Amino acid sequence: MRLITAHRILIIAGIAFFLLYALIEARAYARTGSGVALAQAIIAPLISVGFWLYYRSLAKRWGR
Repeated sequence: MRLITAHRILIIAGIAFFLLYALIEARAYARTGSGVALAQAIIAPLISVGFWLYYRSLAKRWGR
């Protein structure tokens, strides 16, 4: 496996993790009303969007 392939796999895993984490925190906010859970539920998808944009930039640089 080439290093770029492993890097892409890890980026995709990071995207999936932050989306799942956002759902978990949204449920925690609905259950408890915690402001910290709400903030994390909002920020986590933004981080996954950042990873997605980075993944797309890799595709342009490496020819995919």
